[in-house]
Amino acid sequence: MSYATQQDLVDRFGATEIMQRSDRRKPPTTIDPVVVDQALHDATALINGYLASRYALPLSAVPDILVKICADIARYNLWGEAVNKDGPIATAYRDARAWLQDVANGKVALEADGKPSPANASGARVQASRPDMTRQNLKGFI
Repeated sequence: MSYATQQDLVDRFGATEIMQRSDRRKPPTTIDPVVVDQALHDATALINGYLASRYALPLSAVPDILVKICADIARYNLWGEAVNKDGPIATAYRDARAWLQDVANGKVALEADGKPSPANASGARVQASRPDMTRQNLKGFI
């Protein structure tokens, strides 16, 4: 399951762009769902690589921000070598990767239905021991 759909890409970037980037025929005439699905799958795999260190996958609910992040990464994937490295598509891709890095580092928390998603079970836990110096233990010294 991808975090975004072909329709999300069309809604965000327009049918013409998605058709031009996915249809390998000249001239492009239709959106190739196989090419789009591969770009979305690759974007989702990249996202999961960042999320897996902090969240149990698959997520029970997909936060809206992940739809945008997935769409930006998939768009970059669709452009491939033709992307302008200083243009808005590459900038959105770099911003998405930086945001995912912040999630992986714990600087940003995902929220689903207004609540942070649970961290995976391998997180560190701290438990304090019984205090050695209490009023009871120090009777006579005070």
